Amino acid sequence: MKTLVKNIGTLVTPLGNTARKGIHQGETETIHDAWILSEDGIIKEIGTGEFSGVVDEVIDVEGKLVTPGLVDSHTHLIFGGWRNNEMEQKLKGVSYLDILASGGGIHSTVKATREASFEELVERGKAALDEMLGYGTTSCEAKSGYGLDSETEIKQLEVIRKLNEIQPVDLVATFLGAHALPKEYADNREGYIDLLCNEIIPKVAEEKLAEFCDVFCEEGVFTAEESRRILLKGQEYGLKSKIHADEIYPIGGSVVAGDIGAVSAEHLIVCNDEGIEALSGGNTIACLLPATSHYLNAGYAPARKMIENNVAVALATDYNPGTCPCLNLQLVMTLGCLKYRMTPEEVLNAVTINGAAAIGRADVVGSLEEGKQADMVIWNARELSYICYRMGSNLADKVIKKGKIVKGGRQ
Repeated sequence: MKTLVKNIGTLVTPLGNTARKGIHQGETETIHDAWILSEDGIIKEIGTGEFSGVVDEVIDVEGKLVTPGLVDSHTHLIFGGWRNNEMEQKLKGVSYLDILASGGGIHSTVKATREASFEELVERGKAALDEMLGYGTTSCEAKSGYGLDSETEIKQLEVIRKLNEIQPVDLVATFLGAHALPKEYADNREGYIDLLCNEIIPKVAEEKLAEFCDVFCEEGVFTAEESRRILLKGQEYGLKSKIHADEIYPIGGSVVAGDIGAVSAEHLIVCNDEGIEALSGGNTIACLLPATSHYLNAGYAPARKMIENNVAVALATDYNPGTCPCLNLQLVMTLGCLKYRMTPEEVLNAVTINGAAAIGRADVVGSLEEGKQADMVIWNARELSYICYRMGSNLADKVIKKGKIVKGGRQ
């Protein structure tokens, strides 16, 4: 099936199959009076002016702005329950780590996720993805990590696989069994790490349930050396590395990321110069989560320093029930400008091509070019800067996935 998207007032897109970094972080291609021809969901040609040819469907943009579909490269999509009851504790100044130590936080969600059925988790995940799609997110990373046992971690990853089959957003799965130390292993750290390395990681790899392995490297959770050990075991089984690093204390997670060639390091709120140097040397993408900083009244990652030191920056929501119950990647774009001092072009690349690279999909999505998927957002805007400027408003007019309208207009 051939589809023509025509009367594009302004088309703004990065180019290429790799993350933009350094002076290239903000490089984009801008085309006015453009059209995009796709066939069976793949872009065949991009041109300007009048299109002459026969097509099966025409989508008239009516002079609006078009960008690639957004890529949310860090989410904790699958979980049971909510944690709104913790808000009062946060308002009283109780820290994230103190809530965790008292049995709340991740432990609360683990209990609810273990109790939730497969079908319940599928329905919750589907509803979240539908909302994300409405904001323009067409590809998404999804982590496990709320099981902390073999059965529930596998259940979460199987839910992600099911969701990838039944709804439009492309999902990439990450195994995050090392999200916290489960209560039943409170006095047996080595036993849980052994379970991860010698039972769950091999099973995840054997059943091809995830592409990435992630660890929460933080004081009171997993040390830098424990994180290195778990991630290297994942690499032995073909799972590429991600790491939650330098969110609260700089205990060496970003250095581990660079040393082992992790694809991305996440959070990085307190990443220091040594960490930035390691990320740059390891060609590791910094996946920054400004909505989490905003929600926790925490600091913001040193994005400008990272860009100046040749580290590719991606931006994501960190959607989760405790520290960032936010599905709106457009809000993240605004925060990227206001809190990281990134330009709209740098931000666009951070939520398209760099996000795609952070989940191993930059050859398929993240830019509008011949040979890539026809994933795009038609915006109620004429200029890119307007999207970042309009904080909190949903400016996605229509969302197109693989050449078909999946949100807005005629679906």
